[in-house]
Amino acid sequence: MAVDTPEQNQSWRILLVYILLFTGFIIFVAVMLFIAINPRDLPSLYATKTSKATRGAIISADGFHIADTQKLYKAIINTHFLDPLKKDLFIELFSIYSAMPAKEVRSKIDGAKGMVVLSYNISEREAQYLKQLSYELNRLKIFIERKNSSGRGIVQGLSVLESGESREYPYGNLLTPLIGYPQKAELDGYTYSKGIKGLERRFNDELEAREDEHSQGLRDVAGYIILNGDSFSKSEVDGLDIKLTIPVVLQLKIEKLLDELKQDIRAKEIMLVVMNSKNGNVLSAASSNRYLPKEIKKSDYPSLNANIVEYSYEPGSVIKTIVFASMLDKALLNPYDMLDGHNGRFMIGNKVITDEHKFERLSAEEAIIHSSNIGVAQLSQKLNGLEFNQLLSDFGFAKSSTPDLIYEKVGSIPHPRQLENEIYKATCSYGYGMRANLLQLARAYAVFDNDGVMPTPRFIKAFVDGASREIAVSKEPSEQVIKSSTAQRVKAVLVRTVNEGTGVRAKTAGLVIGGKTGTAHMVEDRKYVNRYNTSFIGFVNDKKSHYTIAVGVIEPLKSQFAAQTAVPVFKSVVDLMVEEGYLKPELPKEEEL
Repeated sequence: MAVDTPEQNQSWRILLVYILLFTGFIIFVAVMLFIAINPRDLPSLYATKTSKATRGAIISADGFHIADTQKLYKAIINTHFLDPLKKDLFIELFSIYSAMPAKEVRSKIDGAKGMVVLSYNISEREAQYLKQLSYELNRLKIFIERKNSSGRGIVQGLSVLESGESREYPYGNLLTPLIGYPQKAELDGYTYSKGIKGLERRFNDELEAREDEHSQGLRDVAGYIILNGDSFSKSEVDGLDIKLTIPVVLQLKIEKLLDELKQDIRAKEIMLVVMNSKNGNVLSAASSNRYLPKEIKKSDYPSLNANIVEYSYEPGSVIKTIVFASMLDKALLNPYDMLDGHNGRFMIGNKVITDEHKFERLSAEEAIIHSSNIGVAQLSQKLNGLEFNQLLSDFGFAKSSTPDLIYEKVGSIPHPRQLENEIYKATCSYGYGMRANLLQLARAYAVFDNDGVMPTPRFIKAFVDGASREIAVSKEPSEQVIKSSTAQRVKAVLVRTVNEGTGVRAKTAGLVIGGKTGTAHMVEDRKYVNRYNTSFIGFVNDKKSHYTIAVGVIEPLKSQFAAQTAVPVFKSVVDLMVEEGYLKPELPKEEEL
């Protein structure tokens, strides 16, 4: 009898290992094919969990969420698995956990066969309660096992699934139309929000959700993932939050104030910008015309635009200061140069220019203080067309005013060739024949309160990520428009304009206030009509703070004069800022006593 040698025994063992490995491989392939062909016939050893990332929030400077996102869920059951003997118990428990009337729950289940959606638009908190209920229902065996086509037993209980997200605005119409609004969109059955107007649209890419949560691992008997070294988890990455430069408390009070003043002035709209003169940070951007972002009606359509940048108009006499400042900076005039006032009536070419207040003679400086069309029209004749066009461009007109808003109407300035014409030159010097928006005017006037430097208005302070880290926005370069000495001289003229000229109603004891009024006819069908827009653009300072405030009043019926419409709005806002501690008047000692 032959005996196998050790070498032969080793060969047989190796062959046996190969046979076992090959057999195992064949079994594995067969099982995978079976699962692929009949995926529902074999319960998975693994469980997966996904959760949608959400859109970022818009947060005020003082930490309040002005726009936020709430996840929505839906609750689903399969009636084939609901134990008929425990149906009433299920209805009672679901009603308690969901706050849905039991009668309504029963009406959805009775007569239904198969999958039934019991509730849509479930909040995240309610969803957590219902997920807890789902566990209790399994424990109480309210859903019974049924055989599938392969004869295996499976159970389908209460499922709570993400169905979408809802954009929420806890403060109603606060800061609209600046914030704007979103609209619903759908992707793979999931509803999400997409920005359409305002900041919601401008920063849609930053606000949008980044990456969804995804987890996978072995499942326990209840279907939950067993967290161990073999499980996999990727956290969700929500969209960035946007932190504004605007505090809620101040904005709320200013909006309420504008609502009241709109009724008193009987205006179509009052617009307002409060800006830090030094760094351009906007403290308030308000309108008397607002809307509820989630309940937009047809009557709201005229209010959807952020008119501080989306409404351009002929600004009137506020442009006189710009012309005066530029000419002074280039040594084309002396503030004490005397001008002929022509007793309130002056003809250039075939056009008659008139003044509200008649003067026989006045200085160049007094032409600003008393808002003399005739005085400034004469000064402007010293400029050629290119110089005039350039000075308006240098002060930011016909250019975008901020990187933070979209759909801006930048307005227009006359072409240098047009400004060679003495009539064009004269009318443009007091704000006709050109167009600007309110934010452009605020930016231009900040030059006089900022040593000749024009800041860039900013509404966004920073972006905030999921770890609460602030990502600073890029800084826009500031421009030195006029010399510091020129700015100081013009600032003094504007203070005189408030103390003794057309802006006298803006005076507030203990504060340094300067500014200029502007009134202009409106244009309809290329003709000037007897309707007006009025403005007051100025600044207010205490020892530490410097603010530029721009007021625009559209079609006031109470009066056509800015001194009786825009100036009182400015004054009311200054008083409010004093009350709120943004300004601290320095009163003489005897008045303090």
